[in-house]
Amino acid sequence: MRRKDIGTVRRDEPADFEHDLRAVAEHERAGIDAAAHAVDVEPDAPAEGQQARRRQLPAPHREELAERRRALEADDARGIERPEPRAAGGRADADARGDDHDAPVGEELEVRPLRRRVRLRARRVHRGPRVVLRTGADRGRHNHRLHAIALVALIGLVAGCGGGGSGGSESISIQPAHQYRLELKTLGPAVAGKPTHISLEILQPNGKPLTRFKRGGGPHTGVHLIMVRRDLGDIVHRHPPITPNGHLTDTVVFPAGGPYRVVVDVYPQQSTPQPNFQLFGSVQVRGTYAPQPLPPFKATETVDGVRFALHNPPHLKAIQAGFLDFTVTDPDGKPAVFTPWYGALAHAIFFRAGTLDYFHTHVCGAGVNGCTSVFGGAKVTGRSTTPGKLAVGVLVPVPGTWRLFLQCRVDGRIVTAPFTLHVS
Repeated sequence: MRRKDIGTVRRDEPADFEHDLRAVAEHERAGIDAAAHAVDVEPDAPAEGQQARRRQLPAPHREELAERRRALEADDARGIERPEPRAAGGRADADARGDDHDAPVGEELEVRPLRRRVRLRARRVHRGPRVVLRTGADRGRHNHRLHAIALVALIGLVAGCGGGGSGGSESISIQPAHQYRLELKTLGPAVAGKPTHISLEILQPNGKPLTRFKRGGGPHTGVHLIMVRRDLGDIVHRHPPITPNGHLTDTVVFPAGGPYRVVVDVYPQQSTPQPNFQLFGSVQVRGTYAPQPLPPFKATETVDGVRFALHNPPHLKAIQAGFLDFTVTDPDGKPAVFTPWYGALAHAIFFRAGTLDYFHTHVCGAGVNGCTSVFGGAKVTGRSTTPGKLAVGVLVPVPGTWRLFLQCRVDGRIVTAPFTLHVS
């Protein structure tokens, strides 16, 4: 029986092997050549082990391949190729009429060519992109896409902030780091309790210093330089003068040593929905630094004889405007008289514990414009129309524990009263 004879066997045509067999005399066996793929048969060895030593199997007839192709294409009508279930079904009815009299030959024709055909189909499928629809597949990826879209929408919403908001967390940061860059340096080392000279520039995308800033009445002008110690124990707040070439310099005194986060809140001269943006840096101040935990909430604080009393503190929520009503008295117990400082009667600077997210609101007198802080779709405007009374606006981006630094000028002195707030 030769290989080409095996190759022409059809599944629906019984192999008439008995007509090709003849008896061979004992003395003629030596003259018969051994088959090229002969297998040493061991009577006691399992058949699977003997078949495993075959080096090559006969190729199927082209008609057999055409029949397999039609079966696979029929099952691929919906564009979802599933060759293995189809192959399994083919094995079940391959010999429905009982025509296959030779089990090893039938196994060769059924299994080996099918595996070779499956690999060929796989190569053809991957030539171009295709979509495979599966029940419940990739729903997590779809949800991630929805979350990403929501996050982009939130960032776009935050980008319209006009009240001096920012975040230490990347997810809510509105600083245009890809557009502007902060050049910040100290002239000499920064030492606690000693004057420190600070120099800074805001570089535009073209590399040139920003020279045009918003000017006029109200607090939302120029550049606000705010430096807070990492444990929220101390703060420095300045509005440095700006030279015509965009260079800013100032001299500050850090109250204590340690790492400080630098916030540069910029109000450029522009007519866009976003009136300001923030850039960030850091300064390491020489001196003793022993981080302290935030104290718990207290309704009253007294600083340099000036008493701040918070009445009926509300339940604060993130991205929702709220108000804190304070009564402020001077060292003599009389209602404090506020005088404008940096364009406002009072400044409310918020930093979140841990991440140092930042927001800034102001308290202005009657008739003063440019005092409204905006975050997303919420707005808040702090007001003071009576001596000793402050309605401080609160509008922070995320929940958590926040430290409020309430600053105002009383009797010619800048007073800073810290409060711990919890925002849900």
